[in-house]
Amino acid sequence: MKQIFLFIFLIGFTTFTFAQVEFSNKFKGIPPANIKPKVKKEIPPADPNVPIIIPPNVYKNPNIQSPPNPVSDYKIDTKSEISMIKKEDEFINPGDEVRDRLNKMIGKSLVNSGLKENDSYIRKTDIDFGVIHTTSPYLIIKIRDYGAIDGDYIDVTLTHDYKSDNIAKDIFLNGDFTDIKVNLKEGLSLLDIIALNRGKLGGNTGAFLIYDNTGKILVNNAWDNLDAGVKSRFKIIKEQPKN
Repeated sequence: MKQIFLFIFLIGFTTFTFAQVEFSNKFKGIPPANIKPKVKKEIPPADPNVPIIIPPNVYKNPNIQSPPNPVSDYKIDTKSEISMIKKEDEFINPGDEVRDRLNKMIGKSLVNSGLKENDSYIRKTDIDFGVIHTTSPYLIIKIRDYGAIDGDYIDVTLTHDYKSDNIAKDIFLNGDFTDIKVNLKEGLSLLDIIALNRGKLGGNTGAFLIYDNTGKILVNNAWDNLDAGVKSRFKIIKEQPKN
């Protein structure tokens, strides 16, 4: 009987002990959630009296490697003002247009009447007048101005075996023919008539005749509107006379 009471006592004591341990821990409550509404910050409107700072557009120049200079690269935006008064360079004088049109008409009339050379086209490349075959020991070149006498000058050179000789220098082209004698050597030679300048009325112009020693005309031609330094070139082949 005593053993039964002892057993019951032990069970009750153990249960009480565990209950004390279970309820001895401190209770931690969950704090309530903050449900107060957030106050939205209002940005004050921009003051119209304060200038606006505009940063430079670095994408306009892809070569920019350094950051923009805050002192020199930023600028202040200013209000655009519309002016109803034109500047001096914006005015067009209607008389200038009439004057230019009259000058063109007069220039064309002078060219058509032969009183002025046509300077609308200036040739800047050499002219090749082809090959002259001859047995003559020399040639006679007759040269004069082809258009108005306006101060055209020429040089004449002959190149044979890679050696150049200045046959005539600073020849003034007038209305009368100037004769130039060119002595020839066996084989190929290059004859160059060089325009030294432009005339006062246009490019360098000239007419020429080339004769052999018997008075036979080998070439009758002209050049027109040459720029300074441009050449009229002839290839001359002196052949041995046939027996």
